[in-house]
Amino acid sequence: MKQVYFMFKFRQILLFSSVGLLAVAPLAAALAQSYPVKPVRIIVGFSAGGGGDVSGRILAQKMSASLGQPVIVDIRAGAGGAIASELVAKSPADGHTLLYAAGAFAALPALRANLPFDTERDFAPISLAVITAFVMSVHPSVPARDVKSLIALARSRPGALTISSPGVGSSAHLAGELFNMMAQVKLLHVPFKGSPEAATALAAGEIDVGMPSVSAVTPLLAIGKLRAIAVTGAKRSALFPDLPTLDESGLRGYQRGGWNGMFAPAGVPKETIALLNGLIGKIVNSAEMTETLKKLGFEPRTGTPEQFAAFVKNEMTQNAKLVKFAGLTPN
Repeated sequence: MKQVYFMFKFRQILLFSSVGLLAVAPLAAALAQSYPVKPVRIIVGFSAGGGGDVSGRILAQKMSASLGQPVIVDIRAGAGGAIASELVAKSPADGHTLLYAAGAFAALPALRANLPFDTERDFAPISLAVITAFVMSVHPSVPARDVKSLIALARSRPGALTISSPGVGSSAHLAGELFNMMAQVKLLHVPFKGSPEAATALAAGEIDVGMPSVSAVTPLLAIGKLRAIAVTGAKRSALFPDLPTLDESGLRGYQRGGWNGMFAPAGVPKETIALLNGLIGKIVNSAEMTETLKKLGFEPRTGTPEQFAAFVKNEMTQNAKLVKFAGLTPN
């Protein structure tokens, strides 16, 4: 019943996306004298070149054209996204500094004992933007051509096989931990600075297994540097229709992926949040943007600020369980 309700609401969003511009335009005109009155900064907490960075820059460009002010992407990588998050949390609540968060945002409370901000109290959710699946891949030297053989190999060599990720608590890291938990194996986690670095190490044979994003893995698969064995999403990727999901491969119920969404500091006027929410929905769900995102392995996924808040809260609950399973203690 919940699934039917969700699909109904999602279809409502798509149905009214064409009239969203009519709703946003008067609001934008009303706020023209107060927002934005200067360039808008979108703070990104992960390294340049990753899929989220790419989608964020495309979104920023489209937002700039609509808002009539430059929208600048500012990379502040480090500490699992905590540096970027703290910067936004402590920024003036005027909507001129925003956070384009990744899935790691929802893992921070479970990983950090003394965060200088509260992920629920100090941020105003604006909108989810995109989701993406990961592609479970192995270096060609690893004698596993599917999930079943990888599990058998991992069980025969507990703790010997390594798995890379863009960092502790990243969506890819926790996707790997969910694989460990459901497959009853132990792949040794090796964190890197970002998605490009994790994929490069995997392609070089320094790491055995990885969960690269679709955008990161595509060129490496094309030149034979990696072997893909499954995707982590609920359904097959449109870019790799012959590649099974982990659920189809025997891990029934497995579903993990990455996401990106926009936050403002708490206290930003509701009118500004509504304006930005409508603008992001209009941009992300446009035919041009949808096509661009799909080529990068992203799926457009927007909604109300309330829906985004509920989504993040659910992610936090799941991540807390995976962090505990992985034996990670808050530091």
